[in-house]
This record gives sequence, C-alpha cells and structure tokens, in this order.
Amino acid sequence: MKFLELLAPARNKDIGIAAIDCGADAVYIAGPAFGARHAAGNSVEDIASLCGYAHKFGARVYVTVNTIIFEDELQKVKSLIREVAQCGADALIVQDLAIPVLAKEEGIDIPMHASTQCAIRTPQKAELLQGLGFSRLVLERQLSLQDIRKISKAVSCEIEFFVHGALCVCYSGQCYLSEYLGGRSANRGECMQACRSRYDLLDKDGRVISRGKAFLSLKDLNLEDRMESLADAGVCSFKIEGRLKNESYVRNVVREYSLKLDSIVSQWPEFYARSSFGTVRKGFTPDPSKTFNRGYTTLFIDGKRGQWDAMDTPKSVGEPVGTVSATRSARDWMELTLKPSNPDITLSNGDGFAFVSKDQIVGFRADQVNGLKIRCKNIPGIKIGTPLWRNLSVEFEKTLAKNPPERTLSVKVEVMFKGAYEMEASAESEDGRKVSLRQVFPKIGSRQPEKTMALLREQMGKKAEHYSFTLGKVAIATPDRTIPYLSPADVNSVRRTLAQKLSELPCNKIPILKEGKGEAPHTGGTSYKDNISNSISGEEYKKMGAPSIEKAFEITHGDGAELMRSKYCLRYALGKCPKEKKGEKADKMFLVNNGYRLEVSFDCGACEMVIRKG
Repeated sequence: MKFLELLAPARNKDIGIAAIDCGADAVYIAGPAFGARHAAGNSVEDIASLCGYAHKFGARVYVTVNTIIFEDELQKVKSLIREVAQCGADALIVQDLAIPVLAKEEGIDIPMHASTQCAIRTPQKAELLQGLGFSRLVLERQLSLQDIRKISKAVSCEIEFFVHGALCVCYSGQCYLSEYLGGRSANRGECMQACRSRYDLLDKDGRVISRGKAFLSLKDLNLEDRMESLADAGVCSFKIEGRLKNESYVRNVVREYSLKLDSIVSQWPEFYARSSFGTVRKGFTPDPSKTFNRGYTTLFIDGKRGQWDAMDTPKSVGEPVGTVSATRSARDWMELTLKPSNPDITLSNGDGFAFVSKDQIVGFRADQVNGLKIRCKNIPGIKIGTPLWRNLSVEFEKTLAKNPPERTLSVKVEVMFKGAYEMEASAESEDGRKVSLRQVFPKIGSRQPEKTMALLREQMGKKAEHYSFTLGKVAIATPDRTIPYLSPADVNSVRRTLAQKLSELPCNKIPILKEGKGEAPHTGGTSYKDNISNSISGEEYKKMGAPSIEKAFEITHGDGAELMRSKYCLRYALGKCPKEKKGEKADKMFLVNNGYRLEVSFDCGACEMVIRKG
C-alpha cells in the first residue's frame, strides 16, 4: 500500500488549520526565521498549536528552515530546530547541509526533507542527499515524468513534487538574479521577483526586438489531471505552492486537489490510501479558475515544450469571462456589455476584472452589475472586442467564507445491554483507537424497546467533537430481553464521553520515513551553485571527496556566474528556436531594465536558456 499525501502551504496557523479542514494531509509552514519567505514567519507557539490541530487527524506539519545559513547564524538555527522539534513538528524542510549535522550533534530526532531549493533534478543528486540522511526529496519543478521515474528508482526516499501554483523560471535554489539586481537573495527568502518585471528585449546588435514585456514570467502550474501518473512515477507527496497566499486561495485549491486524490484512491484502493484520516463533507464547490492565477501550464511534465510564458500577464488575471460587445460612457462612469464565454456565467456588484492594454494588465471593479452589463469608473484602453478576465468573484468569495467544509473522523460504536439497567458501549475510531465505558441507568426497563432502540440509533449516530459516530451491533444479553429506558440526554452523554476518551489518546499517524539510507556518492569539486555558505556544509562536501570548496554566490558575487538557468527558452517562446525554425541562429539576446543589462544565451545542446550579467 502506498500512502498519498496532499501537502498544503500555510502562511500562518489559521490558514494551516483551514487547509487541514479542507482535506490536506500535511501543511508546511515557516518558523520565526530561515523560512525562505521573508513575509511569512510564525512563532513556535503558533506552530505548536497547528501541530495539535493537525495531529487530531493524523495529519503532519513540516517546518521550512530552507534558507542558506551564514557562519554567524549556526547557533541561532540550532536553537530554532530544537524548539521546532520539541513543539511537535513532523519534519524539517531544509536546503543547507549544516542543518542535519547540527541536529545530529544535538540529538534532535526529526526527519529532514531536502527542499526544492536543493535543485534535485538527477538521480546522482538524489543519491547524494539520501546518503546524507534526507528521508524525502522535493524535486525540481522543471522535470518530466520520465525524469521523476528515474530519480524515484534510484533512491528509497519519499518523493515530493509540486503540482500547483506559481513557478520560478529558474532551476530552484540556483537563481541569483534578485541578489545581483537588488542584493536580495532568493536563497535567503528575500526574492524581489525580478522574473515578473518588464524588460526590453534586444538582439545581439542592440536592436530592439520588443519592449515592455515580462519576458521571464511563467504561467502557474496545474497538474491536477496528472496526479495519477505522478503517483505511478513514484511521487507520494503532492505539493501546492503558496505560503504567501491568502486563506480563500488555500481553501479553494486544497479542496480541489483533495477531491482529486480521493478519486484516485477510490479507483485504486488496493494500491493507494490517503496518509491522514478523516472525511471532509459539505462546504463549497471548489474552482481554481476563480482564484489567483496567471493562466495555467503543465510545464515539462510530458517532456515537451509548450507556451509556458505569461509575458503579458505576470499578475493574476483569473478566469476568462468573455469579450466587451458594447460600451456606453458619461463623464464619470462607463457601462460595458459582456459577450460571455460561458452562457451560465453570473456577475455581481464588486467583482474584479482585468484586461490587457498596451502590454499592461489593467484592473477595475464593477460598481454595479445588471445582468451582463457592468457599470464602473471610466477605464482608458477598453473597447469593443477587448477580452475580459475576472480576478475576483464576490459571490464565490462569500461562498468560501460562509460554507467551510467539515472534517470528521469516523467512529463505530457497539452496544451491549447486560441487565435491565446496565449498558456497555465500545467505540473504535478509523485510525484504530479503542475505548469503552459501562453505564448504569437508575430507571425501570423500557416497556417500548423498539422506540428505545430507534432513539439509540438516531442519537448515537451524531457528531461529538471532531468525530462522526455510527451505531453498529447492538446485543441484548438480559434473560428477559429488557433494556433500560433511555432518553436523548442519556445517549448524548454516552456519545460525548466516548469522544472524550478517544481524544485522550493520540491519533495513530501513518508512519513517516525517518531517515534516508545509503552512502553519499563521491563528488567532484564544488561550485557557487552548491550554495555553501558556512564551514559545516563545506566540511560535508569535503567528506564526500570535494578537493576544493567554492563559496555561495551570496558571499563571492563572482563575475561571469550564471544568474539563472532554465528549460524555459525565450527563443522558443518567441518562435525563434533554431531547432524548430530553419534559418534561425542561437545568437545571444539582451534584457534591459532600469539601467541593468542581462545577457541571454542559449545552450541548445542541453536545451536550456542561461542568463548572465550583460
């Protein structure tokens, strides 16, 4: 049996709880420092509270400590991982090789997951990290199913892969563009998202090819329909990006992917099961098109290139709703008539819309809606035929807020009547906890046992705490077949007591892999791409045979270093790929923005694009 995990982002404790309620099997969250998202830190106390809630359902909490660590921070990070382990976290997601070493030195027993910042895209890199004790590998996003399968076969570690959310254009952990342009290192959680900025594109001779486009901006990832193939390729954890996203985003996307995982498990119950317990019922109907996105792509999952770019839409545009078929305007307002792309679409007052004008995304709100007519402030650039997207659906947001799902653990109860006044009840939760109680009722035997049995079944089959009870076998072991007279309050008391007894026992979690096994393969010399920023990580590479240690780019800022390397290719995106179009050459290009000039070259042998200082 293979256990499948839906892993959700949590900017804070409340969003983490919302993700668990919507069906996440695990959440990942940053602590107060070193979490690779500068604006998403949390106190250890909040992490402990989130762990307490998640563990009710056997769900897990992973804490991100995935920045590179400087020498003067080693003691601080040692204290942090000790506190995080003590508060109940199930694993750490890390990049710096110093952290597992520090944990072992301090006797801190907590699994280590190798972050996607480790740029894991080959079996050799996977074997190296497994040999260092990492129990799970979070793979690079720009991989194909074939790549994932090769890595999975090479190691015994758990494999985690992103399936939804924003994409870095560069191989994760090896982007130095933000550090070069603004002194804000992506490996330190301070990325300035220079890939979403607009540039002018020049040819090798300095002639302008195009102006003012976000040439490095990619669409968002959506692999919902490829999850079964990913599971077959070896993935056990399906990760949603978004530790800076709001609660409605996380609720919506988690619910969608949880339903998809449930469908896969129900189709192949002999092969797959969810890695946590509980059933999610009721609530809203999810729709990822209605929440933040730049348009969706499956990236390189099929081993083929496609139109991955979001040059014109580096910000969220939302769902396409149609085109403008008529306009009417006055001095301080205008009215747009929408020709809908979907005949069932419904618009509401306050909805947010977007369109592209002169390579810029323009957004506006609907002050008043009447059917397909939108009244708003005057919006320059909008005209008949303009495509519209809706990036905020007021009604959908209200539905998310008012109709949260409910997650419960199923409990089966069996009852035996042993005397006219005595009842024994035993309960077993879906995770295998068992409790029982004996209750004596100081009342005469029931003269209408059929009604009492019906009441028992009805009242016992309700909720208590986060448990959903079902009455199973009822045995009557009295000589005259009499049973106590029971009131609704009597049965409710029994159910609540059983719930309380269950909660006194910890939920039985599915076992997690504690440590990777194997020998780290011998390695050659290091480079700045290994992100070695302290003496401990340097020593780890020396133990693996590295003859020399090159320090991280953040320390050296070496001239000629690659600032970015990617499978995404500007030449391909612009229809100028030499492999696709005869007569084209792989000449350099240049990106220019605010006085900075970046050289764009093309490694056609590896089918990769490289960006350096221009």
